[in-house]
Amino acid sequence: MSTDYQQDRQALGARLRELRTEAGIEGKALAALLGWQPSKVSRLQTGRQTPTLADVTAWAEGVGRPEVVPELRGRVTGMEQKYRSWRRTLSSGHQARQEVAISETAATREIRALDVARVPGLLQTAEYARYVFKSGAEFSESPRDTDDAVRARIRRQEALYEPGRHFRFLIWEAALYVQTCPPDVLAGQLDRLSSVIGLDTVELGIIPLAAPLRRAPSHGFWIYDQRLVIVETISTEMWLDDADSIALYERAWEWLRESALYETQARRLIGRARAAVDPS
Repeated sequence: MSTDYQQDRQALGARLRELRTEAGIEGKALAALLGWQPSKVSRLQTGRQTPTLADVTAWAEGVGRPEVVPELRGRVTGMEQKYRSWRRTLSSGHQARQEVAISETAATREIRALDVARVPGLLQTAEYARYVFKSGAEFSESPRDTDDAVRARIRRQEALYEPGRHFRFLIWEAALYVQTCPPDVLAGQLDRLSSVIGLDTVELGIIPLAAPLRRAPSHGFWIYDQRLVIVETISTEMWLDDADSIALYERAWEWLRESALYETQARRLIGRARAAVDPS
């Protein structure tokens, strides 16, 4: 779970505790009033459990402060909009999330993306994407709508060929070797990467394993113009639109870009990975 998310949850918990103590109600008494286990009151107050809208509404009414319901519900909604559980996002499968990606891409003139463990979705072949979605569905235990998700991902890639758009990708060299798919599928994916170098809408940089770095690429992220950053963790997808977060990720992008190789040098690194996958 992200540090920012936990801090937001702890701040909300502190607010709930404040409301309870101001009302002069013990935690056990509030739990009994609401029909909860006392441990739930404790978890909510300490930020160890994320409250639902129903939870904060019941809390406010239980401590006699119904006027704070909009405030508390607003805090919960803000957390849900900023930090999206993969379990919830993928509850109906991957296609719906791909449709959101299509919409965000259509509303953006410049996308900057960093990936450290796989090829970015906008550059994936259909077969490579198929294995990404199969693995994702198995891990998250979400519905398998692989064919629909692949079709949506390929449809999103049409934006790569639209004049006036700019797509700037950074890929950690190690991602070229990660075999979450059969070798022939990975080989085809690497061929695809080489083919996009030279497109006037695409800038592709490979960060060599041996490159000196001002900061290690700890995780991937996507920057949409200067309005939104999307970060994926194992459990959560973060949508960050505040100025400080955007500036932080833009700085991370520029630092990493300093170490990337482009054009002929990038092709050479991709070719080396291609030879390792298929030495014949």
